Amino acid sequence: QVQLVESGGGSAHPGGSLRLSCEASGFTFTNYWMYWVRRHPRRGLEWLSSINTAGDDTSYADSVKGRFTISRDNAKNTLYLQMNSLKSDDTAVYYCGKAKRVGTDVGMKYIEWGQGTQVTVSS
Repeated sequence: QVQLVESGGGSAHPGGSLRLSCEASGFTFTNYWMYWVRRHPRRGLEWLSSINTAGDDTSYADSVKGRFTISRDNAKNTLYLQMNSLKSDDTAVYYCGKAKRVGTDVGMKYIEWGQGTQVTVSS
């Protein structure tokens, strides 16, 4: 049973930082590409970042490039999203995701998601 449990969300001020974690279980974590998306209250789902199985190939949406960093600790079955220089429009529910196909990048339709964690950025 695949389980993805996000944590680390909460409130931050503009310019501040948060680190999100995603604890994974029920599958061989090291064999799957992982992802972060967010649901903005006005824009719907936005793909934020992807990371390959080894953690040495990453990609980012333009909206977060240079501010957010995706990483993974395969020994701990955990995915991370370090968020720096936060802006008010980063306010959203953040979800981690797992590719449904082993060992490859996939499109949004082939990703399964966790329950999400709320991030609120305000002064």
